[in-house]
Amino acid sequence: MTTNDAVLLLDAMDDAKRREAVAFLAQTAQFPQPGPLFNLHCHSFFSYNADGWSPSRIAYECRMRGLQATALCDFDVLDGMNEFFAATAAFGIRSAVHLETRAYLKELCEEDINSPGEHGVTYIMGCGFLRDPAPDTSAAQTLQALRVGAQSRNTALINRINAALPQIAIDEARDLFPMTPRATPTERHIIRAYRLKGLEVFPDSAARAAFWAPLLKMTPEAFTELEASIPKCEEAIRGVLVKRGGIGYQAPDSTTFPPVPTFVKWVASCDAIPTTAWLDGTSGGEASADNLLDLMGSLGCQALNIIPDRNIKDKTPEKTALKQRKLAEMVHACEARDLPVIIGTEMNKLGLPFVDDITDSRLAPYAETFTKGMRILIGHTLLGRFADAPYCGARAKAEFKDLKARNAFYASVGQLPALTTEKADCLTAMGPEKAYAALADEAKAHA
Repeated sequence: MTTNDAVLLLDAMDDAKRREAVAFLAQTAQFPQPGPLFNLHCHSFFSYNADGWSPSRIAYECRMRGLQATALCDFDVLDGMNEFFAATAAFGIRSAVHLETRAYLKELCEEDINSPGEHGVTYIMGCGFLRDPAPDTSAAQTLQALRVGAQSRNTALINRINAALPQIAIDEARDLFPMTPRATPTERHIIRAYRLKGLEVFPDSAARAAFWAPLLKMTPEAFTELEASIPKCEEAIRGVLVKRGGIGYQAPDSTTFPPVPTFVKWVASCDAIPTTAWLDGTSGGEASADNLLDLMGSLGCQALNIIPDRNIKDKTPEKTALKQRKLAEMVHACEARDLPVIIGTEMNKLGLPFVDDITDSRLAPYAETFTKGMRILIGHTLLGRFADAPYCGARAKAEFKDLKARNAFYASVGQLPALTTEKADCLTAMGPEKAYAALADEAKAHA
């Protein structure tokens, strides 16, 4: 096997092939020394990754690019968690695992929050999951309900689009499910499936343009030009098929997504960190950083996720200045509350940066806060997995009455050298109490 062969196998749909590739690359790859950057929001092919990358591929690419930490974040599933932990340990990079979904926030039911055009709907995350919920528990049932709910929404969406556009109707089992390892497609998979169906039904470019151009409200010539850029073409198709006012769009209500308190309670029951997801501060629901953090904090959220690339640029100088001002307001509000801030780029759309450059002058003022948030998250993951001491757990609250002290301790553990497979096995063999003491002592010595 060559290195190129192994890298390609990292994205195989077969689990065994991915494990084989990880083992090969762990022995043969020449990785650079880790630098200051990290990406804590990476979607994999278990939900949607723009390049079709698996959790193992994300771990490899982040390590090969010299990132010091990375985190998996898929929609509505934890299917990639164990693979990600194994791959990041094999490659020697700090790691964590999140789950992202949409939920309904009744307190802001009259406002846009971070899902444009959808009043009361908010993206929200659980950060730092540690293990799969035990079978036959309420936590496992809730996780399954998230999966089923997402699939039900997909099916209803596809049915509406198929009815309106029978020429390019798709079949979930045939056209959609093979795009992911465990039949967990997302909205972006649906859009890709319709674009590909258009290519199949209308192999002639003129006929294809004649079909899509009226839907996209453009000339056939403009569509032919648009089609040359797959990302732009899919975004345009997404707008007319599934976004607000689109052919398949149906306005959500309080029954479409789980209530925020229900999701937050589930995340906490899994010993993960309930986390507010923030867009850019320009919607009615996000207009006041303080009000939003106070509300989400009262519901149990204990961290904030930011995608900085959205917050440092826009189409005009005025909009750019507004977003940068809003970013400053939100970060400062989190700092005032000792609230960990977690950042990343998502990787679910072509053209996004691979990693946020926190040395960039626009992000450098927040580099210390972002780095501390990363370390707290990694410390939580280590202490939660091996020492039964998650960041929001009983032991953390009992031993650290002051949030600032708790953050400092977890960050010190998160600053330790990356976990290796050998060290993970050693910590597991120790048991929780000895592992806690070992990690705490090592962090003290490392400091």
